[in-house]
Amino acid sequence: MFWRICWLPMAAALAAQAAQAQSVGYDEALRAAQTQQPVLQARELEIEALERTAEAAGELPDPRLRAGIVNLPVTGPAAFDLDRQLPTQVQVGVEQDFPNLAKRHARTGVADSDIRVADARLAHTEHMVRIETGEAWISLAYAQQRLALAARAQDDLHKLVPVARSAVAAGSARPAESLEIRRALLDIDDARTRIEADREAAQARLRRYIAGTEPVAEGPVPSADIDPVTLRATLSRNPEIILADAAEDRARAAIDLARADKRPDFGVNVSLGRRNPDFGSVVSVMGSVTLPIFAGRRQEPRIAAAEAQAAAARAERADMLRALEAQFAADLAAWRSAARQWQRAREELLPLARDRADLETASFAAGRAELIDVVSAKTALALLELEILEREEATVAAAAKLRLTYREHMQ
Repeated sequence: MFWRICWLPMAAALAAQAAQAQSVGYDEALRAAQTQQPVLQARELEIEALERTAEAAGELPDPRLRAGIVNLPVTGPAAFDLDRQLPTQVQVGVEQDFPNLAKRHARTGVADSDIRVADARLAHTEHMVRIETGEAWISLAYAQQRLALAARAQDDLHKLVPVARSAVAAGSARPAESLEIRRALLDIDDARTRIEADREAAQARLRRYIAGTEPVAEGPVPSADIDPVTLRATLSRNPEIILADAAEDRARAAIDLARADKRPDFGVNVSLGRRNPDFGSVVSVMGSVTLPIFAGRRQEPRIAAAEAQAAAARAERADMLRALEAQFAADLAAWRSAARQWQRAREELLPLARDRADLETASFAAGRAELIDVVSAKTALALLELEILEREEATVAAAAKLRLTYREHMQ
């Protein structure tokens, strides 16, 4: 009765967890990660804000309304009297500045380059989201496979428990040999505990990018094969390089804006002056022009600073390409190493472990081996199979990272 009472809440919890689980394939996870992401929404809103700003970048500045009193006497018999003297007037006018056309075009160019930088940042963020989603899905898929394998290994070892009891009862095995099965089962339990932690961590990482409280990876895992030549050819079009290119374009636009300051700007002022009706009202029209005659101390330093920023952007772009090439070489080496280790374990170590388990089982059945030898061989086989899955995961994850990082952003 006690076990029944304890089992009911546990069964309810398992049923609730199963109801919340959501199966998702690799490609489906990558697609889902591109929607409903707060970080992507933030980047899109940045682009929208810059587009709104760009609409006004090349417009004329707002006109200024001018009003005041001109030539008002403050001493003598006409002090503070608006209508006693001819020059005194109440003046109202409008003033408009006209920045030179090169400056207006340069401001538009800077605004457009800001949008291109924001677009590149969005593409780069989407790129990183795809990489992180793919890695999380692969980790989850292989954690699920390792858990299933560990469960089968435990079931296989459990089948030896009655065999051990019979052997001990018949006197063909020592009582201590039955303890070896318990120790082997504890080894598998330890492995399962670590794998369950890996699965929960992978689920947590995947939940960040796709909907669902308990994602479950289903379907085939991505290929472990890659084409290094094709991947290497895309390095110059990587999102990180595209972002660096956009930053360099932004720096060049800033140079154009700084150079435009060397050209004069213009202004117009139109005003109406009200005077004593005996004198009549007047209209004034005035023009103005800036005189950049001290360019060596004003405009030239700003131009030099903008050119230095552009040179820095070019250098950063070159350094980023070098870093990307070095990272590609390192990722490629990691994939090759993982693939070789996986192949060696699969083609050489696994057949040896299986043969050993089969031979020990046959020898025990023939009375030429002890039960402890069978348990040891089966435990070693189970742990090796778990290790092979880990090596396969490392190979598949390295291949997927290479494709996502260096090619799939071009699709």
